[in-house]
Amino acid sequence: MEFLPINIRISDAKILIVGGGNVATHKAQILSRFTNNVTVLAPSISDEIKRLPFRKIEKEFSETDLDGVNILYVCTGNHILNRRIRQMSKSRNILTSVCDAPMLCDFTSPAIYIDGNVTISVASDAKDVKRSIRIRNNIRKAVTDNNLRIQ
Repeated sequence: MEFLPINIRISDAKILIVGGGNVATHKAQILSRFTNNVTVLAPSISDEIKRLPFRKIEKEFSETDLDGVNILYVCTGNHILNRRIRQMSKSRNILTSVCDAPMLCDFTSPAIYIDGNVTISVASDAKDVKRSIRIRNNIRKAVTDNNLRIQ
């Protein structure tokens, strides 16, 4: 295993998503289940992201956009730009996920099931995301089919 499963307090974190397309939308939708304290930055931002209660900045990325950032999701769809942003974030010690490039990531996002204040996450060390999702879905089904309440 390369990734340690941990929970990170995000209540005071400055979270930035760079990118506004499909992958950024997916990450934004996941984050919206946990916080509204996210900024999305991209020249063009999807309508789905625009409906989320996040700060949106429609412009090209510049290095100063990393000022004060604690957690960064890089989802531009431009692999060269993603690597450049990753190099900048690494020099600033920003916890970074370069979506669709696990070898560049400090962290990855697991498949998540939430029941009240219990969160169950399933990860595959970024090697079999579809399997993680299937297992998470089986957990959700087992809980809901058996009318269980995780306490």
